[in-house]
Amino acid sequence: MAVLDNIVSLHQHGKKGLAMLVDPDKPNTSSICERVNKLAQQGLHAQMVLIGGSTGRLTDTKLFEEVRQAGLPTVLFPGNAEQLTEAADALLLPSVISGRNAEMLIGAHVRAAKQIQALDIEVIPMGYILVDGGKESSVSKVSGTQPIPQENIEEIVQTAIAGELLGKQVIYLEAGSGAIVPVQQEVIKAVRQAVRVPLLVGGGIKTKAMAEQAWLSGADIVVIGNGLE
Repeated sequence: MAVLDNIVSLHQHGKKGLAMLVDPDKPNTSSICERVNKLAQQGLHAQMVLIGGSTGRLTDTKLFEEVRQAGLPTVLFPGNAEQLTEAADALLLPSVISGRNAEMLIGAHVRAAKQIQALDIEVIPMGYILVDGGKESSVSKVSGTQPIPQENIEEIVQTAIAGELLGKQVIYLEAGSGAIVPVQQEVIKAVRQAVRVPLLVGGGIKTKAMAEQAWLSGADIVVIGNGLE
């Protein structure tokens, strides 16, 4: 089954998913399989592994072999065109719809269009909404955009609706890597009520309880980095 079909199936059946985000620029002493097993020991079962970062190149093909050994699909979550590869199963193609930087909305996509089209992998258009997590994130620095304050719920909701209307197949609410404050429950609830497409939530989720709060608030998939480990 295609990656998007799996995500949509979770959403339609009210089930909850977990995605592990691996940044190739950040070394880790444990393998993907070890991290998956550690999560399973806490009663958390990953459905996919996202690979990508805000900067750098994707040169370590060993990661993809590790993910295959873990029996999970590999999904690219690129910060630039140098993080594209056919070694993955799918590509989450992000458009930073929370910002007003044309480069992050369409410019980079235009330059990489033929390269992406030539990849023999599934492409999933994603509306990326950066919200304030209490510290400046690498996404904010690289994209040249400011996060939306979490108290501006109506702006976040309208941004998510606009993303859906523009044909984004998933919406991602992101507080930024290492966020002090994760995406708040009232924000997740409001967006979940406003859009029909699957909703991913990540940034600053460091405990099982925080993941469960996000799921209960309406997240279809919670995205975690190294914090939960």
